[in-house]
Amino acid sequence: MKPVGIGVIGCGNISAAYLTAARKFPILNLVALADANPAAAEARAAEFGLPARPVDALLADTAVEIVLNLTTPKAHIDVGLKAIAAGKHVHSEKPLGVTVAEARRLVEAAAAKGLRLGSAPDTFLGGAHQTARRAIDEGLIGRPIGGAAFFMCPGHERWHPNPGFYYLAGGGPMLDMGPYYVTDLVNLLGPVASVSGVATRTRSERIVTSQPLAGTRAPVEVATHVTGTLMFGSGAAVSMTMSFDVARHRHGPIELYGETGSLIVPDPNHFGGKVEFATASEDWLEVPTQGPYADGNYRIVGLADMAQAIRSGRPHRASGELAFHVLEVMEAFQTSSDAGKSVAISSRPQRPAPLPSSLRVGELD
Repeated sequence: MKPVGIGVIGCGNISAAYLTAARKFPILNLVALADANPAAAEARAAEFGLPARPVDALLADTAVEIVLNLTTPKAHIDVGLKAIAAGKHVHSEKPLGVTVAEARRLVEAAAAKGLRLGSAPDTFLGGAHQTARRAIDEGLIGRPIGGAAFFMCPGHERWHPNPGFYYLAGGGPMLDMGPYYVTDLVNLLGPVASVSGVATRTRSERIVTSQPLAGTRAPVEVATHVTGTLMFGSGAAVSMTMSFDVARHRHGPIELYGETGSLIVPDPNHFGGKVEFATASEDWLEVPTQGPYADGNYRIVGLADMAQAIRSGRPHRASGELAFHVLEVMEAFQTSSDAGKSVAISSRPQRPAPLPSSLRVGELD
């Protein structure tokens, strides 16, 4: 199968993980890197032995078929629209956009030109999460009736070198970490029908303790503790909390409860981890992981799946349709909190196709 040409726009922290993982997928041909800051592109290009180009030159290159958009969240839509205007398919880092309204522009632009749109996270394609998906589909826990999902920490100002954007419009725990959890839950249970949420902001500013900005203050524009309930179209009700305000806790990332048993799903920010199952009469037992992408950081597998889908003419799994639904769900927490009532979710994406357990690393079908 002929490799697909990839042009990367955005050479910040996350780009190293993508470029490292790209070596595992023969379907990907990395053509060039670009960044609004040419020095960042040149440094990353030198690190990985790739050419650095201006953004406009990358978009004009006919060898580039897909633009991998690794810019900051606020730039996702503008860069994506430019790539689509240049006739390129787009795969974006999460979230798809910072509002549903602006993300809809990107979805509509891609559809109008017959181009593919994809988005992170792709961790739901990891072996652990595919194993959990298979367990649910095969009826291991019976009909799912509920669950719980938690990401809670004291805040990213404790470790990130430049954490200010996490607390400005387009940031916050829901848009930052929520994509991993909501995407995996949709993979496991299908689309969300409604959201009931409460969103609070504990402080108006945060004191940075990480280097090199230790001692500076970051203004807070967004909710930093978001909690509520997802009601799925399947009938399952899942409580969810995303927070930058919790010092310490003992909750696991995801638990799902069915009529005949319960399932522990590992951290959806990672591809692997332990899946466990228990019933009312039997204690927790590990469910053996089946399939690839469980033993490392494959943070480009969604793009590789899109590239192979373009060549074979099938739907890709980490789709724009899925990412738009996830964004609508996340935005609904604040909308519900402001309105004091549940919010119906209008989008209904197809549940992503599971990965065959027989695949090996580098394969996708």
